[in-house]
Amino acid sequence: MNIYILVFLVQWLACGCCTSDVHVGYQVTVAIPIEYSRGFVGRAFLMETNQTVLNFKAAISVEAVDEKYTCSLDVFLGDVKVWSSGHLSQFYTTEKCILELTQNGDLRLKGQRGSVGWRTGTSGQGVKRLHLLRTGNLVLVDSLNMIKWQSFNFPTNIMLWGQRLSSKTQLTAFPSNSSLFYSLEIHDDKLALYLNSGKWKYSYWEFRPSNNRTITYVELTSEGLEIYNGMQWRIAQLRSKIREPPKFLALGNNSGNLGLYYYSADKGVFEASYKAINSTCDLPLVCKPYGICTFSSDCSCIRLIKRGDGLLSDCSEEITGGICNTSRVEMLELRGVTSVLSSNSKKVNVKKEVCANLCLDNCTCVAALYSPIGDDASLGECYLYGLVRGVKQIERGSKWSYMVKVPKEVDQGHGKHSGLKKWVSVVVGVVDGFVILVVLGGIGYYVVQKRKTSTQSTEDTN
Repeated sequence: MNIYILVFLVQWLACGCCTSDVHVGYQVTVAIPIEYSRGFVGRAFLMETNQTVLNFKAAISVEAVDEKYTCSLDVFLGDVKVWSSGHLSQFYTTEKCILELTQNGDLRLKGQRGSVGWRTGTSGQGVKRLHLLRTGNLVLVDSLNMIKWQSFNFPTNIMLWGQRLSSKTQLTAFPSNSSLFYSLEIHDDKLALYLNSGKWKYSYWEFRPSNNRTITYVELTSEGLEIYNGMQWRIAQLRSKIREPPKFLALGNNSGNLGLYYYSADKGVFEASYKAINSTCDLPLVCKPYGICTFSSDCSCIRLIKRGDGLLSDCSEEITGGICNTSRVEMLELRGVTSVLSSNSKKVNVKKEVCANLCLDNCTCVAALYSPIGDDASLGECYLYGLVRGVKQIERGSKWSYMVKVPKEVDQGHGKHSGLKKWVSVVVGVVDGFVILVVLGGIGYYVVQKRKTSTQSTEDTN
């Protein structure tokens, strides 16, 4: 049973309130439970902005994660965590979590025995205090109020109002219980959403300014996400669909969708005023591995069946990854499906069979998408995939071919291997919530022959 313990600790500072700055020499400690308590959250709120509707708050946090405790410095807007020191790399510790602004001006998090798990690296730069701006930007400043470090320079999955991101920077989001992660990346010519898996990178949404104009930076304003060139001219915009100004832009940790969010005072919650992706099936991880998002936005499972071996996939496991021996696997072509993911592993002007063999010869490839070029279906573009995700159902008749690497029949006896399994081509359909791909060599031929034999025997008897 989950145990949820929410501990709010408001630290008394020099002025006796939580709106004060943190000055050099300051230190605060949050105790960590001796035993692991699932769902535990302990926070010491350090400072708060003074705004009429919704305030920003800075806190040192201890949270129970994966049988351990994390220690982090966080910024909240209402109940939403909009920045965290542990976004890219968690600091795990025991006994205690300590925030310290040293006399040399270095802000750091420490654990047991003084071990340092995170720091700003501002020692010797004249830092005098830690301050929380009304924009939610956490800053270290010197005696002249010059910023020496700021949280806006270390974006997480959220971009706040007034924040700028330059070209070549990104937001990142991490789905729970997964090694995959999402990223919003700002290129010179486009904004793009990616699903990242090891060395594999897949785009699933992009936005390009018209007339091939170059992006220098983006800024979140009251109008939406505005895109600027090197002359500081606005060249494009992702616009909020309501008049209420957005409080932040967020890349969803679980969905991977990009959205603008405003605060609804009537409901007391944040609501989306813009979403980059409006169709459920266009989200890359809406279904489990080897799942297909159908026209009804439900997930159907690709179940691969092989004679004598039972079910090879139940929509949750990788069945062919790391297999380099082409004598053991082959490519199974699926009709009526495609992938929302565009792989960075791309070949052009190749035949479908060549595309299949490119995946077979790649140990990490588990699927391929072939898209014919023009009216000539003999040549096309080939995309290779290291995972079977982002698959969705499309209208039949499409010339696209989605191929999945499957274990080969040991006794099929079809002569020389050609890469693509032509003798069985599966048309995807939904049957009781499952897409069932029957990989039984010659099963159709066997059924037909059996019926003919049965009919002939009946005629002979009559």
